[in-house]
Amino acid sequence: MPKIRAVVVEPSVPERWLVREVDAPIPAANEALVRVQAVSLNRGEVRRSLTAEPGWQPGWDLAGVIETPAADGSSPPVGTRVVGFVRSGAWGEIVAVPTNAIALLPDTVSFAEAATLPVAGLTAYHALKQGGLLLGKSVLITGASGGVGNFAIQLARLSGAKVIAHLRRSDQEAAVKAAGAQAVVIGEDLPLDSEYAPYDLIIESVGGKTLAATLGSVAPDGTVVLFGTSGGNEVTFNAQRFYGVSNGASLYALILFHELRRETASVGLQRLLGLVAEGQLKPQISVEAPWMQVADIARQLLDRRFPGKAVLYF
Repeated sequence: MPKIRAVVVEPSVPERWLVREVDAPIPAANEALVRVQAVSLNRGEVRRSLTAEPGWQPGWDLAGVIETPAADGSSPPVGTRVVGFVRSGAWGEIVAVPTNAIALLPDTVSFAEAATLPVAGLTAYHALKQGGLLLGKSVLITGASGGVGNFAIQLARLSGAKVIAHLRRSDQEAAVKAAGAQAVVIGEDLPLDSEYAPYDLIIESVGGKTLAATLGSVAPDGTVVLFGTSGGNEVTFNAQRFYGVSNGASLYALILFHELRRETASVGLQRLLGLVAEGQLKPQISVEAPWMQVADIARQLLDRRFPGKAVLYF
């Protein structure tokens, strides 16, 4: 069996993420083998690694070149530059990627830029779709300094929305304003009666007290899209305010893997790549490093030492 190098989880050592030789992937008929050039890290896959069994191979986002086309003829030819999305194992030299999760890179989009798009870009894209036509609407984005938040700010502005970013720390204010936020709310807790409330659409990833506040500040017939609970899973909120003041409002639980059953990853990725190629969408890459530094960069991501995305090169 041919071998490749890949990142695996090894809980018995302090580094936890190690580069080891593993069996090369054997693609299904509808999968292409991609030689990886760059990957981006997401907090979800890094957290999953903390409880994963030994030998698990993390990684969702990748960009590279088609090494072996899909046997069923559904992939681009050898040598095509692509971005891809897999459920695990993207942090390796060669990855088998379903062809419905592959998109072609325009010449002007780098591997690093493309690698930031699958999870963070698609999550922002699908979250904003829940708001419908956003022209002139008020959109609140919590946890706005992260990769999803940055893309959501930019995409909401492109859609004609008024964008308000919520941050825990003031040192990240300049970054979200650079992305396009027209107003910023700062603090551990989101003020229930902020001067910018109520909001037509809220993109929420914090949970806890922040989610409770958003449920009390969403506009009538508005939507709160929840895709994470980094600040706490338990929520106590004023139910009367939610159904009384925010009548007709809804809470939508977004899981990207579920959304991709309705619209394949390749569709959304191609749309996002088009915006990047046109200069309308700019990935925020704060950290770039060789993939052998994965353990250090993963720890930095968990500790929230940088905004935006981290990219590793292969």
